[in-house]
Amino acid sequence: MTYDEAFALLRKYNSEPFHITHALTVSNVMRRMADELGYGDEADFWAVVGLLHDIDFERWPTEHCKKCVELLREGGADDRLIHAVVCHGYGLCVDVKPEHEMEKVLFATDELTGLIGAAALLLHLVKDFAKRGAACILLCGILFAFANPPLQTPDETDHYLRTYAISMGRFDFDAARGYPMDVDELVAAFPGAWVNAHTSAGVGTDPDTHAEQPYNTAGYALKQYGKDGRVESIWDSFTQYINWEKRDSEADSVTEPISFLILPFLPGALGMALARLLGFGALGCLYGGRIVNLLAYTLLCALALAKAERYRPAFAAIMLLPMSLFMGASLSYDATLLGCYYLMLALLTRKEWNTQTAGIYTAACIFVNIAKPYLNLLWVLPIFLVAKREWHAKGRRPLWALGSFGGAMAVTLLTEWYGTAFRYNYPMIERQGGSTVNGGEQLAFVLRNPLRTIAAFWGTLGENDFFIGQLGLFGWKDLPISFLNLTGPLVLLLAALLAAAQPKRADAFPTRRRVGGVALLALVYAAGAMAAMYITYTPVGMVRIVGLQARYFLCVWLALLPALAVLLRKTICPAITEEKAEAAITPLCACYAVLGAVLLFQHYFVGPVYVVYA
Repeated sequence: MTYDEAFALLRKYNSEPFHITHALTVSNVMRRMADELGYGDEADFWAVVGLLHDIDFERWPTEHCKKCVELLREGGADDRLIHAVVCHGYGLCVDVKPEHEMEKVLFATDELTGLIGAAALLLHLVKDFAKRGAACILLCGILFAFANPPLQTPDETDHYLRTYAISMGRFDFDAARGYPMDVDELVAAFPGAWVNAHTSAGVGTDPDTHAEQPYNTAGYALKQYGKDGRVESIWDSFTQYINWEKRDSEADSVTEPISFLILPFLPGALGMALARLLGFGALGCLYGGRIVNLLAYTLLCALALAKAERYRPAFAAIMLLPMSLFMGASLSYDATLLGCYYLMLALLTRKEWNTQTAGIYTAACIFVNIAKPYLNLLWVLPIFLVAKREWHAKGRRPLWALGSFGGAMAVTLLTEWYGTAFRYNYPMIERQGGSTVNGGEQLAFVLRNPLRTIAAFWGTLGENDFFIGQLGLFGWKDLPISFLNLTGPLVLLLAALLAAAQPKRADAFPTRRRVGGVALLALVYAAGAMAAMYITYTPVGMVRIVGLQARYFLCVWLALLPALAVLLRKTICPAITEEKAEAAITPLCACYAVLGAVLLFQHYFVGPVYVVYA
């Protein structure tokens, strides 16, 4: 069958432009893959298979990959072509398994071309920068939601359990309450630090706690003998969870964690509730929660891009960073927390503040203090960076600042009271970090030894590449992806370069005073985050800060990028216009995000990941 004959046969049973476009897209991809894989002499046949793979879907969707046999035989197709078309529905609507490499390529690329085609169409049709950015964030975030295995975001086990409890209507906190059995099985099948849990050749003893723990030895991650037997890949955990009823042992029961927040978990809880209504189990609830959390992150980012008046390439780049999407497409409250940070910084690029702008900023400021209290009170101060001549909101700046501060303190104290008043069956709650942590003693140590404290802070930053070299560190800080670690800082530099583009107006805003003030706030916030972790999480007198992660600094880097853009504008004077910069940043960062999701999937689901040396 020639290509022209195949196309005529396709048009005989398909008339909708979407189906025709999808067929042509897959056909072109199959032709290119034939050349790439050394099947150039069969490129036409590969293209015909791609063209006809969905020939029956438009008219007979319920008989997909079955009705096509009749249609293709009538059109003169041979058995080889029919088998190739039928088997692309393997595991979905037919039991015919792909055998030839061409058939496997079709099976793998069919859905991917659909997603990529949808993204390309959106970028082509959606001209508004904010809407285009939001579409990219949502589509790339979906990839991260599924490329990241269950419970592999920092603290996601506790976040999952708290979100699940809220989705069940549990708004109090009771350590004696359990969960449905499949939740127990999910938590047992997917340990928190999955890579660390499964890259050990034996069991050792923690020198501090004397507790039994796996230890790492030389060899490939995901390919070692772990404490509970040989683990080849993350698929083993999926198999364990799905087939748990076939195992002899039962999973240990889990109870509600020490997590007393409600509002930041509501989007994920809504997703879980919807998943349960649709009949999904614990695993389906997890992905449902992730998707709705991602929607919340996307909406906040879309609002930020719409409200920002300058430096929008920097905002889009940070929002589309693999690290941002990794958190935004998880059950962590960082999804809404990061979205609020980005929104507040976007509002600080506006030349004039009306009542609506001030109201949005105040609401975001109050919200971030629910999740991260006290330190986030710093976000009240930027209100004073808005000059009097730029302030058009009802009421003066000090009143709005006071309202933001009062609202933030009120929700913080209310959250603490609520967590205490409605907490049952919890023993004495140990300090974060264990018995060796004592905030009062650590503060006294800092006051007695200021120089040593400064050395601890600087040493922590130096040993961790100022955390900007950890933009590719995923999982529970146990899965580094070297390529993303190396290229992440370059992406931020590119964002700063594009943000330094020639503005649309001669009186481009914001002023250097506003940019400098926000940059100073970022540095103070970073120092505050380090101090908080040193006092509340680090053993007394320790020479390094425990628990710091790159995700804590995402808002800091976004706040510093405009200042870097100002410096670059003065030194290299990029000739690119703001319109071209905004047009370039979205597809570039979207491609980088897709690559990040692919690498994350490869590291978890394919392996081996890296070599761990003793």
